Amino acid sequence: MNSISRFFWFCSGAHISTLEKHPTEHNKYIGIGATIFFTGLFAALSGGYAMYFVFKGDGGAVFFAVLFGLIWGLAIFNMDRYIVSSINKSASTNKQILQATPRILLAIMIGIVISRPLELKIFDKEIKERLKVSYLNNQRSKIDTLNAAFENKYAIEMGKLNESRAQRDSMASAIKADRQKLNFEIFGNKTTETSGIMGYGPYAKRKEAELKQREQELDTLTADVRSQEKFVADRKQFDGLMTEKLYTGKQLDSLTGVAGFADRNWALGQLGFNKDGTRDTSTYLAVTFIGLLFIFFECLPVFVKLMSSRGPYDRSVENVEQTQIYQSDKEREYETEVADGTHETKVSTETEKRKEIIKGQAYQDLKNHNWER
Repeated sequence: MNSISRFFWFCSGAHISTLEKHPTEHNKYIGIGATIFFTGLFAALSGGYAMYFVFKGDGGAVFFAVLFGLIWGLAIFNMDRYIVSSINKSASTNKQILQATPRILLAIMIGIVISRPLELKIFDKEIKERLKVSYLNNQRSKIDTLNAAFENKYAIEMGKLNESRAQRDSMASAIKADRQKLNFEIFGNKTTETSGIMGYGPYAKRKEAELKQREQELDTLTADVRSQEKFVADRKQFDGLMTEKLYTGKQLDSLTGVAGFADRNWALGQLGFNKDGTRDTSTYLAVTFIGLLFIFFECLPVFVKLMSSRGPYDRSVENVEQTQIYQSDKEREYETEVADGTHETKVSTETEKRKEIIKGQAYQDLKNHNWER
């Protein structure tokens, strides 16, 4: 327990040797340190999960996810530790709030960044379903666009094909109706267009000859339609329309399995809306409050430090800092006095040297003058 306590004290950014002297402060800084530690842990999981989708499909995806997760978690841990430890409890309440404001804003930004990948994991099933719908709609829209472009490109050929099909269908229907009338005539069924006399008479023979001729025309028209359909099919194959088909269930599962971070993030944003574009309040609130929960968790160490009263540890830290400042000032005064004394010694020594030089030069000049005389 002592090792765990010291670890969480380290996480809180406390001065451990000073904190050990004040047992009443131990639990408070264990709580602060644990909050900072678990914030860093959640950041590592969040960053690793996000990076896994960036490198998904690559053999080193897991390695990069673990590596980036550790780096990201340590970065957030170090930043939170600095944010909390830099709040000066010796200052007034207003000054503490002023000090904490930019740190809270930074904590909110960090919380937003951390919460998003974790939200993606929480709503993973719903995100996959929304992605399937999106991929299927996009593929259907793509096929419709290609078909519309093809029909515009081959408008004349498609018009002839549709006209030939309509003519073939009309002729086939007429032949079917006439064949029925012929059967009525042969079997003696009385109608407005048949005699009602059973037998294969002249009328029946003439009607059958007409049907055979029309069936030959239908065969010719059908062959023409098939030729036109083959031409259109070849053009579709050439333009790539035949290869574009709606995704199957397995294909959709595969696509959602390799979906990137951007697609999943978009799908998460779409969970708050129904298919008709109206707001899905329940899902929207669920996503929002989960995000707010992580943001609050990130801001919690700062709030705990602000809400905690000024205890003996804070006063001891203030005393230690004042002592260190006093010692630093005295060291500066000492170095200043030594520098001044050293400088004065150097000046006086150099002054004596130069005086001796000047005296020696004056004596030599006097000596030379007497010699010349």
